[in-house]
Amino acid sequence: MFEIETYHPLNVLKQVDNDIWLVDGPVIGFRYLGLSLPFPTRMTIIRQSNGEIWLHSPVKLSPALQVQIDALGPVRYLIAPNTIHYASIPQWQRAYPDAQSFGVEGIAKRAKANGIEVKFDHLLGDVADPGWSGEIDQLVVRGGYLTEAVFFHRASRTLILTDLIENFEPGKIKSPIWRFLVRLFGSMDPHGAAPRDMRATFMGHKPALRNAVDQMIAWKPDRVILAHGRWYDGNAVTELKRAFSWV
Repeated sequence: MFEIETYHPLNVLKQVDNDIWLVDGPVIGFRYLGLSLPFPTRMTIIRQSNGEIWLHSPVKLSPALQVQIDALGPVRYLIAPNTIHYASIPQWQRAYPDAQSFGVEGIAKRAKANGIEVKFDHLLGDVADPGWSGEIDQLVVRGGYLTEAVFFHRASRTLILTDLIENFEPGKIKSPIWRFLVRLFGSMDPHGAAPRDMRATFMGHKPALRNAVDQMIAWKPDRVILAHGRWYDGNAVTELKRAFSWV
């Protein structure tokens, strides 16, 4: 019923800057009010100065993608950045048993409720793990529905978000009803933002959210990578101020 065009080629490393890449993955169906809504997926990869690989929001793993990842260096960290991004983690854990997995509070319970068993080695908090704290900053945004860890790669000045901003391009949405819903939710490019229903779940958390947005802006990123839709390869601070004007 609902269709969306993704960002081809899929499962291929796309270099963003020195030691940072993204991978566009397949479309997934997100269950909402009994519907299966199509979301393009995106993973971010950082190679640290010691050569260790840090993976944010892993997409579905394929043999060809694994070959490309292995050529970059040893995979050490698997990041499930929010309470609705976890489905591919078990697959990556099996492929990289020596990697440490990290998830936000409440994610394992949410996954189990959706029929997925996943265990994490560590919880993500407001202080970056020593394994990457010298190169990647982080903070955690907590809401009534969504808890999301936000990351900033210092060397490339790249902010990495997941669902706090969604930015669907109208030309890629093939279903008129889905296009209408995205506009209604307020997540259509060039005015991407958190969907309106998600914004409502932050009503009791706005002071903390404002502080988090202030920190994102204070980092002065050059770009913002998003998990869903067109990401921002410039004017990052302007886009952040616009996308979070509802806060």
